[in-house]
Amino acid sequence: MKKMYKLKVTVEKIDGYCNQPLLVGDSFLLDGGKIIIPEGKHVCMWALQSMMPIFPLLQRVEPEKGDWTGKSGQVFVCPDPKGRVHFRIERLVEQ
Repeated sequence: MKKMYKLKVTVEKIDGYCNQPLLVGDSFLLDGGKIIIPEGKHVCMWALQSMMPIFPLLQRVEPEKGDWTGKSGQVFVCPDPKGRVHFRIERLVEQ
């Protein structure tokens, strides 16, 4: 099995009204195909759905030539036009 980066997804800012109880600084981890959510927190299903296509690309340790995902710190915005929750997706370096 190929080695994959773990990812950390963090709420960076909220420009509108989010009816989910998300707060700036809330985060969750992706470890392979597992989503790890801190106890007492949750992930918005709609925001998660919008980010899911990029997760496998950012998890690759060996990006293809010219791959725009080679850098960490991708930013995504929730698809809810009233919420405008901004998420930062970062690769975690193994120690």
